[in-house]
Amino acid sequence: MSKSFKIITLGCKVNQYESAYLFEALDSAGLIRAGDGDHADIHIVNTCIVTQTASRQSRQEIRKAIRENPGAIVVATGCYAQVYPDELLGIDGIGLIVGNTEKAKIPDLLLCETGKEKVVSRAFAPDAAFEFLPIRRFPGRARAFLKIQDGCQCNCSYCIVPLARGPYGSLSHEKVLDMLARLANEGYREVVLTGIHLGMYGVDLKNGMDLGRLLVAIKNQRLPLRIRLSSLEINEIDTLLIGMMASDDLLCRHLHIPLQSGDDRILKRMNRHYTVAQFAEAIKMVHDSVPLAAIGVDIMTGFPGEDISAYENTYALIKDLPISYLHVFPFSPRPGTAAWSFGDRVDPGTVRKRAEDLRDLGQKKKMVFYQKCLDKEFPVLAESQYSEKDNLIKGTSDNYLPVLFPLTQKSNRVIQVRMERVENNVVIGRVTEE
Repeated sequence: MSKSFKIITLGCKVNQYESAYLFEALDSAGLIRAGDGDHADIHIVNTCIVTQTASRQSRQEIRKAIRENPGAIVVATGCYAQVYPDELLGIDGIGLIVGNTEKAKIPDLLLCETGKEKVVSRAFAPDAAFEFLPIRRFPGRARAFLKIQDGCQCNCSYCIVPLARGPYGSLSHEKVLDMLARLANEGYREVVLTGIHLGMYGVDLKNGMDLGRLLVAIKNQRLPLRIRLSSLEINEIDTLLIGMMASDDLLCRHLHIPLQSGDDRILKRMNRHYTVAQFAEAIKMVHDSVPLAAIGVDIMTGFPGEDISAYENTYALIKDLPISYLHVFPFSPRPGTAAWSFGDRVDPGTVRKRAEDLRDLGQKKKMVFYQKCLDKEFPVLAESQYSEKDNLIKGTSDNYLPVLFPLTQKSNRVIQVRMERVENNVVIGRVTEE
């Protein structure tokens, strides 16, 4: 009888893409995906360590897998396994720990019956090449992710990611185009280009290729799909990118941009390479050129040394800028980062209150953005059935509005929808053209 498997994924879109690869590889090897609530012979947890909360959730998922699947092989992989394998070794019952550098070998490791080591990992080589993990489909999603870049060398003082993901690496543009054609042929009508530091795509290829030139090549391919970009740094958003977003249906009108702090002193201590003025100027440039673009922003509060003045500077900056939504994170000290040893930590109660206030501000900004989009039409990807009784379909507009609209048949295609009202954090619309 074939063995069964489950994969639990925590963290970023890159992890989700790599889990999709593992799913296909195990499926191709003859293993069977276990259903929800079913026992699995192999249980893989693709971990995250970007914050203390992510680390704790990773450990919880590993222990849950061990507890609920007696006799199973429980595998921990991902960023936790790469950076802190010794911590995971302390979990009784864990079967295999595989770092990011060896993640592609997991199917072979599981199928090999002899000579198994409990920890399979190695350090990143300075000149490590991008490891291409091809997929055919993206299970359970109407939109596909495509990992085209890996690694980060920015060394922000709070960030553990460079240790977990290594140096910059990029998928050749020929393979990017091949993968997009494959996904389009499988019926996907939106693909999210993702990476650990997406804006550094091509820096290692040494052939002049960068993200902007890649987007032009994708445009010339004329595939029946649209492209959404994952997170970009503010100094990576140029006039070519904004121009394509303003004038071409290929590129979704949506940018997610880490700010982290609206105070220059804190930004410098974070080792972030821009000023508040530069950030504000770039955001206004995007908004002036593409007024209905969704602009999401990451904010970290409670970084060491964030006094009341620094916090108020951050709050005021966000309040004044045309931002569409916020992702707010309390500072999370990570061993191995420069900020781990910083003094003048902010009181936890103060951090919680600041995070709460910023989230409230983010909710207000989001509602203002949603209201601004009413009585206008947007191309919406029909993704899943929301209510069978009311024939309601859930979808996402090109500018990242969560939309509910009546449609008799769910289909993974892009449909023109007019936005009519806002209810419970979603926009209600009606189809104007299928």
